[in-house]
Amino acid sequence: MDSFSFTFLIWCLLAFNHILPLTIQTIEARIPESPLQCNQTFCILHNSYGKWGDRKDCYALNATYPTTEQELHVAVSFAVEHNLKAKVVTKFSHTIPKLACPDQAVQNSFVISTESYNRQIQIDVANSVVTVDAGVGLRQLIDAVEASGFSLVASPYWEGVTIGGLISTGAHGSSWWGKGGSVHDHVVGLSIIVPASKAEGYAKILRLEAHDPLFNAAKVSLGVLGAISKVTLRVEPRFKRSITYNFTSDVGLEDLYVDHANKYEFADITWYPSQHTAVYRYDSRVPLNTSGNAVFDFIGFQNNPTSISEAVRATESLLEKTRNTHGKCLTAAATLAFKKATANGLKNNGILFTGYPVIGYQSKMQTSGSCLYSQSLLTSCAWDPRIKGLSFYESTAIFPASIFRDFILDVKKLRDLNPEHFCGVDNYNGILIRYIKGSDAYLGQSEDSIVIDFNYYRAKDALTPRLNQDIWEELEQMAFFKYGAKPHWAKNRIIAFLGVDKKYQNYNKFIEAKQQLDPQNVFSSNWSDEILFGKELEKSDGCALEGLCICSEHRHCSPQNNYYCSQGLVYKDARVCRYSKSTLPSSL
Repeated sequence: MDSFSFTFLIWCLLAFNHILPLTIQTIEARIPESPLQCNQTFCILHNSYGKWGDRKDCYALNATYPTTEQELHVAVSFAVEHNLKAKVVTKFSHTIPKLACPDQAVQNSFVISTESYNRQIQIDVANSVVTVDAGVGLRQLIDAVEASGFSLVASPYWEGVTIGGLISTGAHGSSWWGKGGSVHDHVVGLSIIVPASKAEGYAKILRLEAHDPLFNAAKVSLGVLGAISKVTLRVEPRFKRSITYNFTSDVGLEDLYVDHANKYEFADITWYPSQHTAVYRYDSRVPLNTSGNAVFDFIGFQNNPTSISEAVRATESLLEKTRNTHGKCLTAAATLAFKKATANGLKNNGILFTGYPVIGYQSKMQTSGSCLYSQSLLTSCAWDPRIKGLSFYESTAIFPASIFRDFILDVKKLRDLNPEHFCGVDNYNGILIRYIKGSDAYLGQSEDSIVIDFNYYRAKDALTPRLNQDIWEELEQMAFFKYGAKPHWAKNRIIAFLGVDKKYQNYNKFIEAKQQLDPQNVFSSNWSDEILFGKELEKSDGCALEGLCICSEHRHCSPQNNYYCSQGLVYKDARVCRYSKSTLPSSL
């Protein structure tokens, strides 16, 4: 297919994707499936993508669905009394690492789901706080708060999460202003149910506030301290925001990111390296009486016709199989042009983008996820595992703001060697740059920080290498090892967590709190230990392809497919799986 025809095809797919959800007739909803499925023998747990980082399922002997704090207390007591390994699972299960998986021995595993624990939302108008059950969904909370004349200031961009899950993993939006972009830094109190002695009924409820020694451990707990039951968050009077996207050159990006965050309260930057483009989000509060009732319906989270999601995935897989880097660059350019034309999902009147600035209430301008509410079997989230749609990995690295400039310069050096090698990531969301403020949470960030997210193709089979795999591995290792970036606890491949225990100045305080609250390790598992303690797994054939190891031998890559363990191009200490059709690398 010639370049014009290919680009036109992609444009048609994108445009069709954009308008079709408005015209499809309702048949039956394809809302996301529960990640927890049980039969008469056992329960199986997936994440929302249908596969974990190691692609292996996890199981439990049985599960319980509490609806009240008292029922949650009984569930924890049961697990402790019967010497079970317990994990709390949310309705959405969006973690990539296996933090929610209990013991590898099925007969010792017990799952507590908060899917039905979502009834209480108590707003204290006088003190400007809201207290909610841990299983309350983010959208449910946002709408309830707004209906009472308040706004939740910080929240993630994706609304398919629960309150307990998002604070446990350090989920965030983007801001250095006020309390910052991390939701856990807006928490003023929480309740957590932890193991206890037989005399105490095997479990007890701790009510923690800022003055309590354990509060800073519990705010970002990874689910290993106990079961969070209630969360109290600070809210502010309802407000509006004004957003403008500036699509421009990435020249000088390394010198502009700090000023950008200081100037706009909810600033972010999306960087498309192969396109030499940076998209600056000018995003600030405006007076409540400012005209505008817009919606931010982020393109990546919109309701997609399944046929389009499957066609895009099939096209991407074909480009991977045929090693067609140029084809990926055509789709990257088309995708960027489409995002520019549609303002990345901003809709002035709730239906269409008609021009900047786009102004709307906080509740509709920060968090989105319209694909969660599909009204037809013909539509779904693009990554729904029940269809042959998108499959991708997401890497997220958190840098001290002071060293991020040097990282950008290194990435530009790597990009400039061959810009086309970066087209794969630009087919998704490029490199998203966000801001989170220094936190007193033990597993939060100790200083003002920069977060980058980048998504990339994930093959159907674990032993299938990816096109330009070495580039993403070098970028990943550059971030986490050369610059010592911290991983986001709910994302990333397993190698991102290597040495994580050395990266947090209050790490030992968290471990002490863990030993105090759960000395029997009821809420720990082999999988959560891999993350929390940064354990290196045993190396095996092909382990580097999925980020389960860093290659040190060619067999850790895929020599049968001409992928060999090689030195990084810019970061020479990196060890990556690089395609070489004719010759083996001379040395590592």
